[in-house]
Amino acid sequence: MPWKEATAMSERIEFIKAFSQGERNLSELCHRYGISRTTGYKWLKRYLESGIEGLQEKSRRPHHSPKRTSPETEAAILKVRQNYPSWGGVKINAYLTRQGWQDLPAPSTVTAILYRHGQINPLESLKHCPMQRFERATPNELWQMDFKGYFRIDQGNCHPLTILDDHSRFLVGLQACPNQTWRTVQAHLTHTFRQYGLPDCMLMDNGSPWGDDRHTPYTILTAWLMRLGIAITHGRPYHPQTQGKDERLHRTFKAELLDQVQLHDLQDCQRHFDSWRDFYNQERPHQALDQAVPAEHYQPSQHPFPETLPPILYAPDNIVRMVDMAGRISFQGHAFKISKAFRYQPVAIRPTTTDGCFDVFYCRFKVSEIDL
Repeated sequence: MPWKEATAMSERIEFIKAFSQGERNLSELCHRYGISRTTGYKWLKRYLESGIEGLQEKSRRPHHSPKRTSPETEAAILKVRQNYPSWGGVKINAYLTRQGWQDLPAPSTVTAILYRHGQINPLESLKHCPMQRFERATPNELWQMDFKGYFRIDQGNCHPLTILDDHSRFLVGLQACPNQTWRTVQAHLTHTFRQYGLPDCMLMDNGSPWGDDRHTPYTILTAWLMRLGIAITHGRPYHPQTQGKDERLHRTFKAELLDQVQLHDLQDCQRHFDSWRDFYNQERPHQALDQAVPAEHYQPSQHPFPETLPPILYAPDNIVRMVDMAGRISFQGHAFKISKAFRYQPVAIRPTTTDGCFDVFYCRFKVSEIDL
C-alpha cells in the first residue's frame, strides 16, 4: 500500500522516529501507518543510506548516474566485508585506502554497495546509535584491564587478558592465560611494563584478582601496582560501561578472531592473539580515531619499569605502623583492620583536620581512615 499522499513525508519521518525509539515492532508500525512491510523496509534502508533526504520521493525519469564503481573495487569491498563482517562502509573505505587502493568510492557508496549485495540488515543498523565518548588526553594516563570471558580449549580453558590504553585504543597486552590468578597477571604485566613502561593509572572491575568487592578493593596484585606508583581505580559494581572501551574491544576481538578460528591449546591461542593484536594496532582503522590506527596515536611511557621495587619511605612526621598477618595495625591501644594486601608492609598514619580522625597511606595512596 502507498503512503497517504497529503502527509507522505511527515508520516515517513514519524515512522522512522517511532521505530528507532523502539515504540513497537516493524509489523505493528507498518499496520499503524497503512503500509506493507516491503515499503517499511524500503524507507528504513533509504533513511540509513541518505538520512532525511532519502525519504523524499525519487523521480522515475531516466537519468545519468556518476561513474559506476568498477567490478574489481566492488569485489575488494565485499572481500573485506566477508573477512570482517562487523565492519561498515567507513571502516572498509579507510582500510582499503591504507592498503593503497586508488579511486575508491565515498564511504556512503561503500555502504550502498554492501546494502545492494545484502551484506547489511537495515533493522540491525538502525540499532547502532552514535554515543558520546570520553578519553584521556595523552597515552598512558590510563590503561583499562580485564579478562575476556574464558572459552574451552582441548585441555582446560583459555582466559584472554586484555590491557588497553584509554587515549589511543592501543592494545598494549593480549595474553592467553590458563587461569585468572594474581601471579599469572603479574607475570604478564611485568612483561608489558618492560616493553611499554608504566601507566599513571589502571582501571579494572571489582573481580579477582584485582578486587574482591567494593568493600575489599585491595589485593596482592593491586598493592604491587601501587608500590610501582600506579594509581588504581575500580569500575562501579554491575556497571560494565565504566570500562566501555575494553568491553567494546572484547566484542571486536570475539567477532574478528574468536568466532572465526578453532583454537586448540594455549600456544595456538597466543599465536593467533599476537597476530590479531598486531593487525588491531597497526592496520585496523578505528572509528573513534577518525579511522586512524591505534599505533599512530600511541607512544611508550616515560616511566620505565624498575627491576627492583622501590623502598617504601614516609616523611619523618608520619606515624608508621607495620601491617600484621591479619591485615591489621595497632594505634593508640586499638587494632584497626586495613587490608591483608599490605601485610608485613609499613603504612603511614597522618592526622586530618577533624579531631580524632586519621588517614592511612600505603606509599603515596590513601587506603583507609581511622576514627578514634
